[in-house]
Amino acid sequence: MVLATLGVVILTGATFALEAVTVTPVYETSETASGKPITLPHNNVRVIVSTFDIAPGATLPVHKHPFARYASVQAGTLKVINVETNEAKVYKTGDFIVEMIDQWHRAENVGDDAVKLLVIDQVEGTAANTVLKDK
Repeated sequence: MVLATLGVVILTGATFALEAVTVTPVYETSETASGKPITLPHNNVRVIVSTFDIAPGATLPVHKHPFARYASVQAGTLKVINVETNEAKVYKTGDFIVEMIDQWHRAENVGDDAVKLLVIDQVEGTAANTVLKDK
């Protein structure tokens, strides 16, 4: 236990409280959704934060990400299919996704409501983080 000027700080694992501030870990991993290690850009790292709104029944085309992408599901139900392994995972409101890196996948809104995502990309320089698969 540490006594601070503004109050008492109690450190229990990664959770701590300081007066009116409480930090609670939400998610921790070192692997992507497909179980591969997370790899990060090495040079000129750029962080991009976006929101996605995916209508009910909408399907995203087959694509992959050359760099790390993280998504927080704010609303809805999203099914992500790894087209290389045919494995599928369903993510719902409150879930956190560490997307596959360099693996072809697609996603579809399988619920009745729009899927809302908060997405964070880490890319090198001006590179894009989504590559569409040729048909």
